[in-house]
Amino acid sequence: MTKFEKLGLEKKLLDTLDEAGFTTPFPIQERTIPVLLEGSDVIGQAHTGTGKTAAYALPILQKTTAKQGIQGIIMAPTRELALQITAEINRYAKYTGIRTVTIYGGQGMGIQLDALRKKPEIIVATPGRLIDHLKRGTIKLNNVKHVVLDEADVMLDMGFVEDIQFILDLTPEERVTSLWSATMPQEIMRLAETNMNSPKRILVDSDDLSGAGIDQSFLIIKDREKTKFLLDFIGGNIGQCIVFCSTKIRTRDVARMLRKAGKNSVAIEGDMSQHKREESMQRFRKSKVDILVATDVAARGIDVPQVALVINYDIPNQDMVYFHRIGRTARAGAKGRAITLVSYSSVGEWNEIKKQTKVKMTDLNEKLGVEFKIPDPLKRRAMPGRHFNRSKTSGRRFTGRHQNARDQNARDQYDKRKKVQHVTTRSYFSKKKRW
Repeated sequence: MTKFEKLGLEKKLLDTLDEAGFTTPFPIQERTIPVLLEGSDVIGQAHTGTGKTAAYALPILQKTTAKQGIQGIIMAPTRELALQITAEINRYAKYTGIRTVTIYGGQGMGIQLDALRKKPEIIVATPGRLIDHLKRGTIKLNNVKHVVLDEADVMLDMGFVEDIQFILDLTPEERVTSLWSATMPQEIMRLAETNMNSPKRILVDSDDLSGAGIDQSFLIIKDREKTKFLLDFIGGNIGQCIVFCSTKIRTRDVARMLRKAGKNSVAIEGDMSQHKREESMQRFRKSKVDILVATDVAARGIDVPQVALVINYDIPNQDMVYFHRIGRTARAGAKGRAITLVSYSSVGEWNEIKKQTKVKMTDLNEKLGVEFKIPDPLKRRAMPGRHFNRSKTSGRRFTGRHQNARDQNARDQYDKRKKVQHVTTRSYFSKKKRW
Protein backbone atom coordinates (compact mmCIF):
# COMPACT_ATOMS: atom_id res chain seq x y z
CA MET A 1 0.00 0.00 0.00
CA THR A 2 0.99 3.64 -0.44
CA LYS A 3 3.18 5.03 2.33
CA PHE A 4 2.24 8.22 4.19
CA GLU A 5 5.10 10.06 2.46
CA LYS A 6 3.42 9.62 -0.90
CA LEU A 7 0.06 11.07 0.20
CA GLY A 8 1.31 14.66 0.11
CA LEU A 9 1.65 15.24 3.87
CA GLU A 10 4.17 17.73 5.26
CA LYS A 11 7.32 16.64 7.11
CA LYS A 12 6.15 17.84 10.53
CA LEU A 13 3.09 15.59 10.25
CA LEU A 14 5.18 12.69 8.95
CA ASP A 15 7.54 13.04 11.92
CA THR A 16 4.59 12.79 14.30
CA LEU A 17 3.30 9.69 12.51
CA ASP A 18 6.73 8.08 12.66
CA GLU A 19 6.97 8.73 16.39
CA ALA A 20 3.53 7.16 16.86
CA GLY A 21 4.66 4.09 14.90
CA PHE A 22 2.32 4.65 11.93
CA THR A 23 4.09 3.65 8.73
CA THR A 24 1.31 2.32 6.48
CA PRO A 25 -2.04 4.08 6.00
CA PHE A 26 -5.36 2.30 6.17
CA PRO A 27 -7.35 2.12 2.92
CA ILE A 28 -9.73 4.91 3.96
CA GLN A 29 -6.74 7.15 4.75
CA GLU A 30 -4.96 6.31 1.53
CA ARG A 31 -7.98 7.21 -0.58
CA THR A 32 -9.30 10.30 1.24
CA ILE A 33 -6.22 12.24 2.38
CA PRO A 34 -5.12 13.26 -1.16
CA VAL A 35 -8.69 14.23 -2.07
CA LEU A 36 -9.08 16.46 0.98
CA LEU A 37 -5.67 18.04 0.39
CA GLU A 38 -6.87 18.97 -3.11
CA GLY A 39 -9.84 20.81 -1.56
CA SER A 40 -12.67 18.47 -2.63
CA ASP A 41 -15.63 17.51 -0.46
CA VAL A 42 -15.74 13.89 0.70
CA ILE A 43 -18.35 11.40 1.88
CA GLY A 44 -16.33 8.76 3.68
CA GLN A 45 -17.69 5.39 4.70
CA ALA A 46 -15.57 2.66 6.24
CA HIS A 47 -15.68 -0.14 8.76
CA THR A 48 -15.31 0.97 12.38
CA GLY A 49 -11.78 1.09 13.76
CA THR A 50 -10.02 1.81 10.48
CA GLY A 51 -8.58 5.27 11.11
CA LYS A 52 -11.29 7.65 9.94
CA THR A 53 -10.23 10.34 12.44
CA ALA A 54 -6.71 10.58 11.03
CA ALA A 55 -8.13 10.58 7.51
CA TYR A 56 -9.72 14.01 8.02
CA ALA A 57 -7.52 15.36 10.85
CA LEU A 58 -4.22 15.24 8.96
CA PRO A 59 -5.44 17.28 5.94
CA ILE A 60 -7.05 19.86 8.25
CA LEU A 61 -3.81 20.28 10.23
CA GLN A 62 -1.81 20.74 7.03
CA LYS A 63 -4.24 23.31 5.60
CA THR A 64 -4.66 25.29 8.84
CA THR A 65 -2.53 28.35 9.59
CA ALA A 66 -1.60 29.09 13.18
CA LYS A 67 -2.97 32.24 14.84
CA GLN A 68 -5.47 32.97 12.09
CA GLY A 69 -8.71 32.33 14.02
CA ILE A 70 -11.04 29.32 13.96
CA GLN A 71 -10.50 27.52 10.66
CA GLY A 72 -11.83 24.02 11.37
CA ILE A 73 -15.09 22.78 12.90
CA ILE A 74 -15.55 19.09 13.74
CA MET A 75 -18.97 17.98 14.99
CA ALA A 76 -19.49 14.73 16.91
CA PRO A 77 -22.62 13.24 18.50
CA THR A 78 -21.29 12.53 22.02
CA ARG A 79 -18.98 14.13 24.53
CA GLU A 80 -16.78 11.05 24.79
CA LEU A 81 -16.20 10.95 21.04
CA ALA A 82 -15.48 14.69 20.94
CA LEU A 83 -12.83 14.33 23.65
CA GLN A 84 -11.29 11.35 21.86
CA ILE A 85 -11.10 13.27 18.56
CA THR A 86 -9.42 16.20 20.33
CA ALA A 87 -6.84 13.94 21.93
CA GLU A 88 -6.00 12.35 18.59
CA ILE A 89 -5.70 15.70 16.79
CA ASN A 90 -3.42 17.02 19.53
CA ARG A 91 -1.17 14.01 19.05
CA TYR A 92 -0.82 14.72 15.32
CA ALA A 93 -0.44 18.49 15.88
CA LYS A 94 2.64 18.13 18.10
CA TYR A 95 4.94 20.09 15.77
CA THR A 96 2.37 22.34 14.06
CA GLY A 97 1.49 24.88 16.75
CA ILE A 98 -2.23 24.33 16.06
CA ARG A 99 -4.55 24.54 19.09
CA THR A 100 -7.70 22.46 19.43
CA VAL A 101 -10.54 23.04 21.92
CA THR A 102 -13.39 20.72 22.85
CA ILE A 103 -16.86 22.24 23.27
CA TYR A 104 -19.64 20.08 24.73
CA GLY A 105 -22.61 20.19 27.05
CA GLY A 106 -22.25 19.24 30.68
CA GLN A 107 -19.04 21.21 31.14
CA GLY A 108 -19.01 24.63 32.75
CA MET A 109 -19.29 27.51 30.29
CA GLY A 110 -16.53 29.38 32.11
CA ILE A 111 -14.00 26.63 31.44
CA GLN A 112 -14.80 26.71 27.73
CA LEU A 113 -14.63 30.51 27.58
CA ASP A 114 -11.15 30.40 29.13
CA ALA A 115 -10.09 27.87 26.49
CA LEU A 116 -11.53 30.02 23.68
CA ARG A 117 -9.56 33.07 24.88
CA LYS A 118 -6.39 31.21 23.85
CA LYS A 119 -7.63 31.56 20.25
CA PRO A 120 -7.70 27.97 19.00
CA GLU A 121 -7.67 27.14 15.30
CA ILE A 122 -9.81 23.97 15.49
CA ILE A 123 -13.05 23.39 17.42
CA VAL A 124 -14.36 19.89 18.20
CA ALA A 125 -17.93 20.20 19.44
CA THR A 126 -21.30 18.62 19.99
CA PRO A 127 -23.93 20.55 17.97
CA GLY A 128 -26.05 21.77 20.89
CA ARG A 129 -23.27 23.44 22.87
CA LEU A 130 -21.70 24.86 19.71
CA ILE A 131 -24.98 26.64 18.96
CA ASP A 132 -24.97 28.06 22.50
CA HIS A 133 -21.59 29.67 21.82
CA LEU A 134 -22.69 30.91 18.41
CA LYS A 135 -25.70 32.66 19.92
CA ARG A 136 -23.52 34.16 22.65
CA GLY A 137 -21.05 35.39 20.05
CA THR A 138 -18.12 33.63 21.74
CA ILE A 139 -17.48 31.55 18.60
CA LYS A 140 -17.57 32.96 15.07
CA LEU A 141 -17.35 30.88 11.93
CA ASN A 142 -16.37 33.59 9.44
CA ASN A 143 -12.91 32.11 8.76
CA VAL A 144 -13.86 28.43 8.77
CA LYS A 145 -12.28 26.50 5.88
CA HIS A 146 -12.98 22.92 6.96
CA VAL A 147 -16.17 21.34 8.35
CA VAL A 148 -16.36 17.71 9.46
CA LEU A 149 -19.46 15.73 10.42
CA ASP A 150 -18.23 12.63 12.26
CA GLU A 151 -20.64 9.75 12.92
CA ALA A 152 -23.25 11.66 10.95
CA ASP A 153 -25.88 8.92 11.09
CA VAL A 154 -25.82 8.97 14.89
CA MET A 155 -26.26 12.73 14.98
CA LEU A 156 -29.29 12.43 12.71
CA ASP A 157 -30.74 9.67 14.91
CA MET A 158 -30.27 11.91 17.94
CA GLY A 159 -32.26 14.69 16.28
CA PHE A 160 -29.38 17.05 15.45
CA VAL A 161 -30.29 17.58 11.81
CA GLU A 162 -31.74 21.07 12.36
CA ASP A 163 -28.80 22.07 14.57
CA ILE A 164 -26.33 20.87 11.94
CA GLN A 165 -28.13 22.82 9.23
CA PHE A 166 -28.12 25.96 11.41
CA ILE A 167 -24.35 25.66 11.92
CA LEU A 168 -23.60 24.98 8.26
CA ASP A 169 -25.60 28.03 7.22
CA LEU A 170 -23.25 30.21 9.30
CA THR A 171 -20.08 28.90 7.64
CA PRO A 172 -18.64 30.33 4.40
CA GLU A 173 -19.71 28.68 1.18
CA GLU A 174 -16.07 28.31 0.14
CA ARG A 175 -15.18 25.51 2.50
CA VAL A 176 -14.16 21.86 2.40
CA THR A 177 -16.85 19.64 3.91
CA SER A 178 -16.38 16.00 4.79
CA LEU A 179 -19.05 13.67 6.12
CA TRP A 180 -18.09 10.42 7.85
CA SER A 181 -20.22 7.50 8.88
CA ALA A 182 -20.30 3.72 8.98
CA THR A 183 -23.78 3.71 7.38
CA MET A 184 -25.39 5.98 4.80
CA PRO A 185 -29.17 6.36 5.26
CA GLN A 186 -31.17 8.55 2.89
CA GLU A 187 -31.27 11.46 5.36
CA ILE A 188 -27.50 11.75 5.16
CA MET A 189 -27.50 11.77 1.39
CA ARG A 190 -30.10 14.56 1.36
CA LEU A 191 -27.99 16.57 3.81
CA ALA A 192 -24.96 16.04 1.58
CA GLU A 193 -26.78 17.15 -1.56
CA THR A 194 -27.85 20.40 0.12
CA ASN A 195 -24.59 21.38 1.81
CA MET A 196 -21.75 19.80 -0.17
CA ASN A 197 -20.19 20.71 -3.49
CA SER A 198 -19.94 17.65 -5.78
CA PRO A 199 -18.61 15.40 -3.01
CA LYS A 200 -16.53 12.36 -3.86
CA ARG A 201 -18.05 9.29 -2.25
CA ILE A 202 -15.33 6.98 -0.97
CA LEU A 203 -16.62 3.67 0.33
CA VAL A 204 -14.26 1.19 1.95
CA ASP A 205 -15.80 -2.06 3.26
CA SER A 206 -19.16 -0.30 3.30
CA ASP A 207 -21.06 -3.57 3.27
CA ASP A 208 -18.82 -5.27 5.82
CA LEU A 209 -21.01 -5.09 8.90
CA SER A 210 -20.64 -8.75 9.74
CA GLY A 211 -18.01 -8.23 12.39
CA ALA A 212 -15.51 -10.35 10.47
CA GLY A 213 -12.36 -10.96 12.48
CA ILE A 214 -14.28 -11.01 15.77
CA ASP A 215 -15.03 -14.31 17.50
CA GLN A 216 -18.80 -13.96 17.97
CA SER A 217 -20.90 -16.22 20.17
CA PHE A 218 -24.22 -16.18 22.02
CA LEU A 219 -25.91 -17.88 24.95
CA ILE A 220 -29.69 -18.13 25.43
CA ILE A 221 -30.55 -18.20 29.14
CA LYS A 222 -33.08 -16.92 31.62
CA ASP A 223 -32.63 -13.28 32.54
CA ARG A 224 -31.92 -14.09 36.18
CA GLU A 225 -29.04 -16.37 35.11
CA LYS A 226 -27.13 -13.64 33.29
CA THR A 227 -25.18 -12.54 36.36
CA LYS A 228 -23.61 -15.97 36.87
CA PHE A 229 -22.48 -16.36 33.27
CA LEU A 230 -21.28 -12.76 33.07
CA LEU A 231 -18.90 -13.36 35.98
CA ASP A 232 -17.72 -16.62 34.40
CA PHE A 233 -16.93 -14.97 31.04
CA ILE A 234 -15.17 -12.01 32.66
CA GLY A 235 -13.15 -14.32 34.88
CA GLY A 236 -11.78 -16.16 31.86
CA ASN A 237 -10.88 -13.00 29.90
CA ILE A 238 -7.35 -11.67 29.45
CA GLY A 239 -7.46 -7.94 28.77
CA GLN A 240 -10.10 -5.26 29.17
CA CYS A 241 -13.82 -5.82 28.75
CA ILE A 242 -16.85 -3.66 27.89
CA VAL A 243 -20.31 -4.76 29.08
CA PHE A 244 -23.21 -3.15 27.22
CA CYS A 245 -26.61 -2.77 28.91
CA SER A 246 -29.89 -1.50 27.52
CA THR A 247 -30.86 1.04 30.21
CA LYS A 248 -29.22 3.41 32.68
CA ILE A 249 -30.67 1.57 35.68
CA ARG A 250 -29.46 -1.76 34.34
CA THR A 251 -26.00 -0.28 33.83
CA ARG A 252 -25.78 0.92 37.43
CA ASP A 253 -27.05 -2.41 38.78
CA VAL A 254 -24.56 -4.48 36.76
CA ALA A 255 -21.64 -2.23 37.71
CA ARG A 256 -22.63 -2.45 41.38
CA MET A 257 -22.89 -6.23 41.15
CA LEU A 258 -19.43 -6.49 39.60
CA ARG A 259 -17.88 -4.34 42.30
CA LYS A 260 -19.48 -6.48 45.01
CA ALA A 261 -18.04 -9.54 43.27
CA GLY A 262 -14.57 -7.99 43.57
CA LYS A 263 -14.24 -6.90 39.93
CA ASN A 264 -12.50 -3.63 39.11
CA SER A 265 -15.17 -1.84 37.06
CA VAL A 266 -16.61 1.59 36.21
CA ALA A 267 -19.85 2.67 34.57
CA ILE A 268 -20.87 5.26 31.97
CA GLU A 269 -24.51 6.24 31.53
CA GLY A 270 -26.52 9.35 30.69
CA ASP A 271 -27.49 10.42 34.22
CA MET A 272 -23.88 10.67 35.40
CA SER A 273 -22.29 14.08 35.66
CA GLN A 274 -19.83 14.96 32.92
CA HIS A 275 -16.97 14.97 35.40
CA LYS A 276 -17.71 11.41 36.51
CA ARG A 277 -18.14 10.22 32.92
CA GLU A 278 -14.77 11.68 31.93
CA GLU A 279 -13.12 10.25 35.03
CA SER A 280 -14.54 6.78 34.37
CA MET A 281 -13.47 6.86 30.72
CA GLN A 282 -9.97 8.05 31.57
CA ARG A 283 -9.50 5.31 34.16
CA PHE A 284 -10.58 2.74 31.60
CA ARG A 285 -8.34 4.17 28.86
CA LYS A 286 -5.32 4.15 31.16
CA SER A 287 -6.07 0.52 32.16
CA LYS A 288 -6.64 1.43 35.80
CA VAL A 289 -9.87 -0.57 35.62
CA ASP A 290 -10.53 -3.71 33.61
CA ILE A 291 -14.29 -3.50 33.01
CA LEU A 292 -16.44 -0.72 31.58
CA VAL A 293 -20.23 -1.08 31.95
CA ALA A 294 -22.01 1.27 29.56
CA THR A 295 -25.13 2.09 27.64
CA ASP A 296 -24.85 2.65 23.90
CA VAL A 297 -23.22 6.01 24.57
CA ALA A 298 -19.89 4.12 24.29
CA ALA A 299 -20.86 2.08 21.24
CA ARG A 300 -19.79 4.57 18.57
CA GLY A 301 -16.32 5.91 17.92
CA ILE A 302 -14.71 5.06 21.26
CA ASP A 303 -11.26 3.61 20.59
CA VAL A 304 -9.58 1.63 23.39
CA PRO A 305 -7.09 -0.78 21.79
CA GLN A 306 -6.79 -3.02 24.87
CA VAL A 307 -10.43 -4.18 24.74
CA ALA A 308 -10.32 -7.93 24.16
CA LEU A 309 -13.92 -8.82 25.04
CA VAL A 310 -17.33 -7.22 24.47
CA ILE A 311 -20.32 -8.67 26.31
CA ASN A 312 -23.85 -7.70 25.35
CA TYR A 313 -25.61 -8.13 28.67
CA ASP A 314 -28.76 -7.02 26.83
CA ILE A 315 -29.25 -7.23 23.09
CA PRO A 316 -29.49 -3.85 21.31
CA ASN A 317 -32.75 -2.51 19.94
CA GLN A 318 -31.30 -2.21 16.40
CA ASP A 319 -29.15 -4.57 14.41
CA MET A 320 -26.75 -1.77 13.41
CA VAL A 321 -26.07 -0.98 17.06
CA TYR A 322 -24.93 -4.57 17.56
CA PHE A 323 -22.14 -4.17 15.00
CA HIS A 324 -21.03 -0.87 16.49
CA ARG A 325 -20.94 -2.45 19.95
CA ILE A 326 -18.77 -5.38 18.95
CA GLY A 327 -16.62 -2.99 16.92
CA ARG A 328 -15.13 -1.74 20.21
CA THR A 329 -12.91 -4.84 20.15
CA ALA A 330 -10.53 -6.05 17.43
CA ARG A 331 -9.53 -2.46 16.70
CA ALA A 332 -7.07 -1.81 13.87
CA GLY A 333 -6.65 -5.46 12.96
CA ALA A 334 -6.31 -6.85 16.51
CA LYS A 335 -8.19 -9.94 17.70
CA GLY A 336 -11.25 -9.82 19.91
CA ARG A 337 -14.32 -11.66 21.15
CA ALA A 338 -17.98 -10.72 21.45
CA ILE A 339 -20.49 -12.64 23.57
CA THR A 340 -24.21 -11.89 23.62
CA LEU A 341 -26.45 -12.99 26.50
CA VAL A 342 -29.93 -13.51 25.09
CA SER A 343 -32.91 -13.73 27.43
CA TYR A 344 -35.90 -15.89 26.51
CA SER A 345 -38.01 -12.82 25.76
CA SER A 346 -35.43 -11.49 23.26
CA VAL A 347 -34.89 -14.59 21.11
CA GLY A 348 -36.99 -13.21 18.25
CA GLU A 349 -35.04 -9.94 18.09
CA TRP A 350 -31.75 -11.82 18.33
CA ASN A 351 -32.65 -14.03 15.37
CA GLU A 352 -33.17 -10.90 13.27
CA ILE A 353 -29.74 -9.60 14.25
CA LYS A 354 -28.11 -12.93 13.41
CA LYS A 355 -29.53 -12.76 9.89
CA GLN A 356 -27.40 -9.64 9.23
CA THR A 357 -24.11 -11.32 10.08
CA LYS A 358 -22.05 -13.08 7.44
CA VAL A 359 -19.84 -15.08 9.79
CA LYS A 360 -20.75 -18.18 11.74
CA MET A 361 -21.55 -17.57 15.40
CA THR A 362 -20.75 -20.04 18.14
CA ASP A 363 -23.79 -21.41 19.97
CA LEU A 364 -22.61 -21.55 23.58
CA ASN A 365 -25.71 -23.50 24.62
CA GLU A 366 -24.36 -26.46 22.70
CA LYS A 367 -20.73 -25.84 23.67
CA LEU A 368 -21.41 -25.44 27.40
CA GLY A 369 -24.26 -27.95 27.54
CA VAL A 370 -26.76 -25.33 28.74
CA GLU A 371 -30.29 -26.38 27.88
CA PHE A 372 -32.99 -23.83 27.28
CA LYS A 373 -36.71 -24.24 26.79
CA ILE A 374 -38.83 -21.22 26.01
CA PRO A 375 -42.23 -21.57 27.76
CA ASP A 376 -45.30 -21.75 25.53
CA PRO A 377 -47.22 -18.48 26.02
CA LEU A 378 -50.46 -20.21 24.94
CA LYS A 379 -50.23 -22.83 27.66
CA ARG A 380 -52.10 -21.75 30.78
CA ARG A 381 -50.24 -22.20 34.01
CA ALA A 382 -52.00 -22.33 37.40
CA MET A 383 -50.71 -19.47 39.47
CA PRO A 384 -49.76 -19.93 43.15
CA GLY A 385 -52.77 -19.37 45.39
CA ARG A 386 -55.24 -19.70 42.49
CA HIS A 387 -57.33 -22.76 43.34
CA PHE A 388 -60.58 -22.18 41.52
CA ASN A 389 -61.80 -21.45 38.04
CA ARG A 390 -65.24 -20.63 36.78
CA SER A 391 -66.68 -22.76 33.99
CA LYS A 392 -69.81 -21.97 32.02
CA THR A 393 -70.97 -25.59 32.13
CA SER A 394 -70.06 -26.80 35.58
CA GLY A 395 -70.03 -23.59 37.58
CA ARG A 396 -67.27 -23.02 40.14
CA ARG A 397 -64.89 -25.92 40.34
CA PHE A 398 -61.52 -26.72 41.87
CA THR A 399 -58.57 -26.64 39.46
CA GLY A 400 -55.51 -26.92 41.71
CA ARG A 401 -52.31 -28.29 40.23
CA HIS A 402 -51.63 -30.75 43.03
CA GLN A 403 -54.16 -32.94 44.87
CA ASN A 404 -52.68 -32.70 48.32
CA ALA A 405 -53.47 -31.49 51.81
CA ARG A 406 -53.04 -27.88 50.83
CA ASP A 407 -55.68 -28.20 48.13
CA GLN A 408 -58.03 -29.93 50.50
CA ASN A 409 -57.59 -27.12 53.00
CA ALA A 410 -58.42 -24.64 50.26
CA ARG A 411 -61.62 -26.52 49.49
CA ASP A 412 -62.59 -26.52 53.15
CA GLN A 413 -62.00 -22.79 53.41
CA TYR A 414 -64.09 -22.19 50.33
CA ASP A 415 -66.98 -24.26 51.68
CA LYS A 416 -66.80 -22.40 54.95
CA ARG A 417 -66.91 -18.99 53.24
CA LYS A 418 -69.78 -20.12 51.04
CA LYS A 419 -71.78 -21.27 54.05
CA VAL A 420 -71.25 -17.99 55.93
CA GLN A 421 -72.19 -15.99 52.84
CA HIS A 422 -75.38 -18.05 52.41
CA VAL A 423 -76.46 -17.60 56.02
CA THR A 424 -75.80 -13.86 55.94
CA THR A 425 -77.78 -13.41 52.76
CA ARG A 426 -80.71 -15.46 54.03
CA SER A 427 -80.84 -13.54 57.29
CA TYR A 428 -80.83 -10.23 55.43
CA PHE A 429 -83.72 -11.18 53.16
CA SER A 430 -85.66 -12.68 56.07
CA LYS A 431 -85.46 -9.43 57.99
CA LYS A 432 -86.37 -7.42 54.92
CA LYS A 433 -89.44 -9.56 54.39
CA ARG A 434 -90.64 -8.97 57.96
CA TRP A 435 -90.16 -5.24 57.50
